[in-house]
Amino acid sequence: MPQPTALSINLNKIALIRNSREGNFPDVCAHAQRCIDLGANGITVHPRPDQRHIRAQDVRELASLVSPQVEFNVEGNPFAPAQGSYPGFMALVAETRPAQCTLVPDTDAQLTSDHGFDLSQSANALKPIIAELKAQGMRVSLFMDPDCDQIKRAADVGADRIELYTGPYAAAHKAQAENLEALLAQFARAAQTATQVGLGVNAGHDLNLHNLADFRAQVTPLLEVSIGHAFTVDCIDMGMAAAMAAYLERCK
Repeated sequence: MPQPTALSINLNKIALIRNSREGNFPDVCAHAQRCIDLGANGITVHPRPDQRHIRAQDVRELASLVSPQVEFNVEGNPFAPAQGSYPGFMALVAETRPAQCTLVPDTDAQLTSDHGFDLSQSANALKPIIAELKAQGMRVSLFMDPDCDQIKRAADVGADRIELYTGPYAAAHKAQAENLEALLAQFARAAQTATQVGLGVNAGHDLNLHNLADFRAQVTPLLEVSIGHAFTVDCIDMGMAAAMAAYLERCK
């Protein structure tokens, strides 16, 4: 039986709704507090330089609210520079000091994160960045595809954890594709490899109430999942308290 998995709620979609109108409705911090009150183990945000959803100021305010209560996880591209009121990713996390910093190789041109790091290309650039973040007291996770060779490299550059990019699994599960079983086995091997080289395993992207239990049953140990898009939709369908209870049940 898998051990419980921490549930971190991603607030990007709440910020996206807020940004569609002037003002501060819905209030991202108030939404975070309600998630915490309902049992979430963490709060995740992914600020991008174009601030299409989570803004730099949100990260500052959430850091003060969230960190004393549950884990605060800030995701993003460590090479993202300053742009307007966005101070640059490294400057923002140095200021806010989240418990976990998840590094993701995304760009402004991407609709959403859609691949992990290729450490055969970026290891040398990432290694001093990871050391800097860890020196500031943050746990560092790298967004990775389920590639065992790449995961071994993640340990070599000093990461504490990986976050497995689960988009392909979610798509295969929804379609009940013929390769679903083989794909799950690939993720399971990736998690086992990570554990063997001393890395913790997180996962995220398109996980939901329909596919999470199957993933957890095969991919162990799974320390944390980050879920935002599906959780937001389920809150609309089920109500927030019922949605949170359902996700926490899947994580048990």
